[in-house]
Amino acid sequence: MSAESTEEVIAPVTEDQEETQSKTASRLEEEGDIAADYLEELLDIADIDGDIDIEVRNGRTYISIGADEESAALDSLVGRDGEVLEALQELARLSVLSATESRSRLVLDINGYRKERAGVLQKIAEDAAAKVKADGGTVALEPMSAYERKIVHDAVADLGYVSESEGEGAGRHIVVSAD
Repeated sequence: MSAESTEEVIAPVTEDQEETQSKTASRLEEEGDIAADYLEELLDIADIDGDIDIEVRNGRTYISIGADEESAALDSLVGRDGEVLEALQELARLSVLSATESRSRLVLDINGYRKERAGVLQKIAEDAAAKVKADGGTVALEPMSAYERKIVHDAVADLGYVSESEGEGAGRHIVVSAD
C-alpha cells in the first residue's frame, strides 16, 4: 500500500478468533453475574438499597452500584479515599475466583466514585506534566492504587511525558519525567 493511499486493509476475522472472543465475552459476563450476586447479597445483609449494573468492555467486567437518590449508606461503601470500595472490589474478585477458579480483573464502582476520581487523576497528571515542563527534572506523586496508577500513566503518556511506578505496597507511587 502506498503512503498516498487512504484505504485501510482489514484482516478477516477467522472462526477461531470469533469463538475465542465469544468465549472471552461469555466468561466476562459470567464473572459479572457471580460478582453481582455476591454484592447483591452483601447489600441485602447490610439493608442498603442500590441498583447493580454490569458492563463488559475493553476485556474487563465493570460493575456499578448506584441509587436514584443520594445515599449516605452507599457512600459509606466507598469509604475514605475509596478504601472500602477497594476492599469490596477484592471481595467481589475473590467470589469470582472461588466460583470459577479463575482470577478476575473486574472493576467495581459505587455512586460514580471512580468516574469522579478519574477526573481528579487526570488533573493530577496534567499538573505534574506542567511542573516537569516548567522545572525540568521529575515529579513524584502521592501513593495510589494500581487502578489509579494505570489511569495516571495513560494520562501522562497522552500528554507526551514519561511515568514510572516506584516503591512497594501501599507506598507505590508514580514519578513523572520528560524522558
